[in-house]
Amino acid sequence: MKWDVVIAGGGLGGCAAALAACRGKLRVLLIEETDWLGGQSSAQGVPPDEHPWIEEFGCTASYREYRDRIRSHYLNKTPVLASAKSSQFNPGEALVSKICHEPGVSAEVLLEMLKPHVNEGLLTIKLNTRILAGERRERNAVALELIHENNQSRVEAPYFIDATETGELLALLDLPYRTGAEAKSETGEPHARETADPLDIQAFTYVLAMEHRPGESHVIEKPEMYDYWKSCKPDIWPDAMLSFYAPHPHTGEKRPYSLFGEDGHFPLWTYRRCYSATQFEQGESGDISLMNWPQNDYFFGNIYDVSEEEKEKHIYRAKQLSLSLLYWLQTEAPLPDGGIGYPGLRLRMDVFNTEDGLAKAPYIRESRRMNAHVTVKEQDVSPSFHPEGLGTRFNDSVGIGSYSIDLHPSMSGNNYLDIPALPFHIPLGALIPVDADNVLGACKNIGTTHITNGCFRLHPVEWNIGEAAGEAVSYALQHHLLASAIREDEGHLTAFQQQLTDHGVEIDWPDGFKVTAETASRG
Repeated sequence: MKWDVVIAGGGLGGCAAALAACRGKLRVLLIEETDWLGGQSSAQGVPPDEHPWIEEFGCTASYREYRDRIRSHYLNKTPVLASAKSSQFNPGEALVSKICHEPGVSAEVLLEMLKPHVNEGLLTIKLNTRILAGERRERNAVALELIHENNQSRVEAPYFIDATETGELLALLDLPYRTGAEAKSETGEPHARETADPLDIQAFTYVLAMEHRPGESHVIEKPEMYDYWKSCKPDIWPDAMLSFYAPHPHTGEKRPYSLFGEDGHFPLWTYRRCYSATQFEQGESGDISLMNWPQNDYFFGNIYDVSEEEKEKHIYRAKQLSLSLLYWLQTEAPLPDGGIGYPGLRLRMDVFNTEDGLAKAPYIRESRRMNAHVTVKEQDVSPSFHPEGLGTRFNDSVGIGSYSIDLHPSMSGNNYLDIPALPFHIPLGALIPVDADNVLGACKNIGTTHITNGCFRLHPVEWNIGEAAGEAVSYALQHHLLASAIREDEGHLTAFQQQLTDHGVEIDWPDGFKVTAETASRG
């Protein structure tokens, strides 16, 4: 089978890239390691983190269709109460998102969006497929070696898109990349480290889903590492990991949390609740909430650029941390009335359909990052550098986004960095590596720094990046030129940006739109 483009990774960026490439009538192979499409929104169990204007503007038309289809799934296929139905229905009534929903719904919706292209013969989706190796000749990627159900195969194409969660193709194709933090002398960023630290990589998290059934007992078997995690108190942490305390992301001070908002403290339950039972006709399920909290962030070791043994060790420990936090909540968490434990918390094995009840894949916040033609720096998004109220307007803009610079604790022992960022633009040059002619980035692996990764890693931005990558391959093949040449020729760049606009990609913020330093996005 001859492909026009092979997309490695079926997360939001990969799916958006596939939709865009198929829109251009390209023959596309989409490879995903798990059995679900959707990446952070599905297999990793992280509902959309979005900016305040998402319902009106600030995302691509296809991302808006994705959101609309999620709402339609609930409004048309589930017994939503008439009193709860609205054009801005939020399935989970969560604090984190205006459309917080069950992970499996994302996987189902994305498959529905892609299915017409499968039926047309343009798109082939290979789930449960890993990439074993990559082949590159000089500046061109040539082929990937895949394995699916113990069967190995080789695929070739004129273009490859890296939409993997960890920038895996960069490593497999032996392309230069960066990890962790750059030195301040390299980037000039006010919040950069004084010296570079490749291990200063943000925590990853294994998410699990819980239901609360008061008056019942659903206590899980005591996790093997429970005693270890119960006694664990890292130097950067204000209390034990298994507690209702964590550093405040903005100030670093000791911050009290609660499960249901007791004593007015931040309610972890409604934070990422993905199913709010009061909005639905009476059924068997109560509320369902996703555990992606400060207390189960795993910053004790990385799972890429390490040995397979080291990777498996940290995956196991990260899973044990999440399960131990659940067990602590069930058996030892202090209650407002002086009691202990919420035994009615039930691990919902069916939400992810996995043997241990945990997400199918870890939530990866920070990837390998390519050496790109453009690297977005803190100066490009900081209100301190842009009193006009918008980030740098790159002339090769292929999209827009907005979120705070939100860095979680890192493997090097650095704590949160959560500072304001202005609405920003996505430059095409950040998607194109300097050292390859036929490889593009489609998610967290693009030309950002450790600092700006913190505002470029969220759902609508990843989608926009992937869609722009798919469109760029389509335009490059149609006009018989390199993707990098699109931005180097004013005529081609203008035509390409018009193509994006025609397909519903917003490459600029609305006329007159700006924010003040005081109201700049903060996670």
